[in-house]
Amino acid sequence: MKPVDNYFLSQAEPFQSIMLYVRSVILKSIPNIEERYSYKIPFYNHNNKPMIYLNILKGTQYVDVAFVQGILFENKFPELKDHNNRKQVRSIQVKSLEDFDELLFVEILKTATSYLDKSKKAWHI
Repeated sequence: MKPVDNYFLSQAEPFQSIMLYVRSVILKSIPNIEERYSYKIPFYNHNNKPMIYLNILKGTQYVDVAFVQGILFENKFPELKDHNNRKQVRSIQVKSLEDFDELLFVEILKTATSYLDKSKKAWHI
């Protein structure tokens, strides 16, 4: 089994279900996305650049679905949050599958992909 699979399966509920569902949406929505296990969490790279990662931040009760260059499109998507004053990462905080807006998430994914296609650097800042 791949390390990323082990990561998902080792999570407690409801985090495991949320992460597996978000993972399936990412993999079906973005062709040629590369799933990797980096920094002990799942990362999704587009054109060899980090685009999104899934994490459970210590002391929180949600899955942090974080967009690496989220600062570039946070004005278009006010749902993106800045947790801990991160320089460029913005995220959606998913507490339950019922709260997860898949259509909005796919729109954000497509926007992030478009920004990465235009970007020459992996990190904006």
